[in-house]
Amino acid sequence: MTPDGIPCMMMRGGTSKGAYFLADDLPSDPAQRDRLLLRIMGSPDPRQIDGIGGADPLTSKVAVVQASTRPGFDVDFLFLQVFVDQALVSDSQNCGNILAGVGAFAVERGLVRAGEGETAIRIYMENTAQSAVARIRTKDGRPDYAGEAHIDGVPGSAAPVYLAFTDAAGSSCGALLPTGSAATEIEGVTCTLIDNGMPVVVMRAADFGLTGYESREELESNDTVKARIERIRLAAGPLMNLGDVAKKSVPKMTLVAPPMAGGAIMTRSLIPHRVHASIGVFGALSVATACMFPDSPAASMAVLPEGEDKTVSVEHPTGSMEILLRLNGISPGMLAECSFLRTARKLVDGRVFV
Repeated sequence: MTPDGIPCMMMRGGTSKGAYFLADDLPSDPAQRDRLLLRIMGSPDPRQIDGIGGADPLTSKVAVVQASTRPGFDVDFLFLQVFVDQALVSDSQNCGNILAGVGAFAVERGLVRAGEGETAIRIYMENTAQSAVARIRTKDGRPDYAGEAHIDGVPGSAAPVYLAFTDAAGSSCGALLPTGSAATEIEGVTCTLIDNGMPVVVMRAADFGLTGYESREELESNDTVKARIERIRLAAGPLMNLGDVAKKSVPKMTLVAPPMAGGAIMTRSLIPHRVHASIGVFGALSVATACMFPDSPAASMAVLPEGEDKTVSVEHPTGSMEILLRLNGISPGMLAECSFLRTARKLVDGRVFV
């Protein structure tokens, strides 16, 4: 690559951090691109000491963005998960947290002209061929990052980023419930195999001898439970139309328990081998949706508001995430629209060297 480096913007999106690139600044060949990104992030290495990755799956993420030629869209967004300690780059999932920064990045790079006060950016998500609309604050032609919105897992406050979806169901698996049921038994454990923006396997923590309130560190050190969850994940892959998932970052695995802090449901998520410090945006959306199905393990302990418009607070180790579900009133569990609040902030804009 050029000794002058590659244009790169580091952004916090939601509870994740990632490197944001214009597609034209990276190789068009996926294999060459992935080799370059492994070098940029410093993988494979548990510390990612020779790269810009943060030695955690939540900080080893990449957004590739370009102006869209598709009718009705402003930009195309490809999310790439760069594994920390393996030479793997995965495009098998979306990331709602990194998505939260795409609108601001598009304005920063001149792909979208900012309005005064607020700008809506129509985003095509290449990973799953689906759409999102991000509404961000803008001022004087630029993103306005300062604001009063707070999300759990991020200190301080920032300008709100509103993300809305109408077609998240079946994003990777081809159906909201790929087995056709909200209750599928795998290795003696009742699971909900669901995909509303993210393939997730939802299970009761109690079925693993857990409370569901264990810390991230406690779960990380429980090799017996992690091995059992991985066996279930490998069996769930083909049932979710994902094939062999041994080297894939999906499905995510989520343990649920009754809420503790006034929310709807408590969660502990594996992504898929490390325990999440909080919960991914689309993972939370899929869990919230699972709560709508009476046969789901989640529904048996969820505390849900009345009405067709439901704000579902998904609790996690560092707080909660609120998901707004608008039901279509026709089929149980089916959604007309879903949306949530995130924040994002530009951290560094410059060039990265390999």
